[in-house]
Amino acid sequence: MQELHGLREALLETLEARHLVATPALDDRADRVILVASELATNALVHGLPPSVVRLLLGDGCFVLDIADHDMQAVPELRDVEPFDSGGRGLHLARQLSLDVGWYATAEAKHIWASFPAVTPTLDG
Repeated sequence: MQELHGLREALLETLEARHLVATPALDDRADRVILVASELATNALVHGLPPSVVRLLLGDGCFVLDIADHDMQAVPELRDVEPFDSGGRGLHLARQLSLDVGWYATAEAKHIWASFPAVTPTLDG
């Protein structure tokens, strides 16, 4: 899916430009965010209705990845996954790799979000 490749590149550029993650050699946070974004965006593309919208929201000491789709009937839920199943692990991975995961609906869209700690700035000298 070409959309996911572009999403991963744009997300990494944004995370680095806004100094929300440290350099990859010092921090695996960017990898975790990109994996969670890929999983949740894939869910939106496969199970939701277009358009899917990805937003990065900033808060105190954390940032939130918010992915919306327009299928108001389907409710995101964890499902039991057998060891050899090829899918169904997106929300499980998001729960393991982020601070918190949840979802909410507005009149227009269903949003699934995951929060991550932002890099704490260090003082030099």
